[in-house]
Order: sequence, then C-alpha cells, then structure tokens
Amino acid sequence: MSPTEQPSHVVHLTESERTCLRLCQQAVTVCEWCADECLGMGGEMADCVRLCRDVTDVAALHAQFLARGSAHREALAGLCATVCRDCAAECETHEHDHCQACVDVLRDCAAACEAMVK
Repeated sequence: MSPTEQPSHVVHLTESERTCLRLCQQAVTVCEWCADECLGMGGEMADCVRLCRDVTDVAALHAQFLARGSAHREALAGLCATVCRDCAAECETHEHDHCQACVDVLRDCAAACEAMVK
C-alpha cells in the first residue's frame, strides 16, 4: 500500500479491520487538533490534553499493527477502545468545538476496536 492509498486497498484486512484502521486514523487526527487547541487554554484542559495524547499514541500504533497484519492487533484493540472511551468522556464535558469533534469519532473508533476483541 502506498501512503496515498486508503485502508480499503489493504487486501489482508477484513472489512471490520479496514473500518477500524480508518477510524483509528481519524481519531489520531481529531485528537492531535484537540490537544493542540487545549494547550492554549490553560491548566483546566490538562486532562483533555493528556487523554488526547494517549489516543494519538495508541490509535496510531493500532493502525500500524492493523496495516501490517500484526498478530497483536487484537490485543491492542482493547486498549485502543479503552483510551478512546476515556477521552470521549472527558471531551464530552467541554463545549469547545474541537472537544465535541472528538466525541463521535472516538466513540465510533472505540466500537470498531471492541468489535475486533474476541
């Protein structure tokens, strides 16, 4: 897969894994944006920043595991679901556009990751 190809072109993945890969990539993007915005808002947003950073690290790693067909992708799926749910719960408590943008993406990502856990 070239860097410009979409996850749908990764033939070794199931459809649910492709969906999970796409959602992990979206979670990374939205959480990077949210964390960056929250950094400029002062200390009251520290938990949001920390949780967004957790998501970006774990979701990016999970996407890499998925893309290469790692035997450990299912184990990481559970952790990814957990950090996405925790971050969504935190972001939901804030009215900022960047926080609200995280909520739906993170819930969808968590559900897709949970579906991979057997």
